[in-house]
Amino acid sequence: MEHPNIEYINKLARGDEAIRKMLIDVVKSEFPEEKKEYLQSFSNRDFKKIEENVHKLKHKISILGLEKSYDLAKIYEHNLREKSIVGSKDFEKTLGTITKFIETL
Repeated sequence: MEHPNIEYINKLARGDEAIRKMLIDVVKSEFPEEKKEYLQSFSNRDFKKIEENVHKLKHKISILGLEKSYDLAKIYEHNLREKSIVGSKDFEKTLGTITKFIETL
């Protein structure tokens, strides 16, 4: 399993510690709420809303350097358009991994 990292955030910040901190703070503040919204939409089986949540969370997955997980999220997002939850378990594992990671930041 791949591991989250902040290499992309560091690259975006280009050595500016204030920008780096701001980007990390955005991830730390937005991710838990987006995850919560995803889980609620999933519980309600609101496929359109689940797809929207996955789309938002995909960006956090990408920013944290999880390339394989990003690809799996894209497939899952496509499956949701077909009213299929195939890929949800892998997606939720990724969310768990990110949750643990951001607690260390």
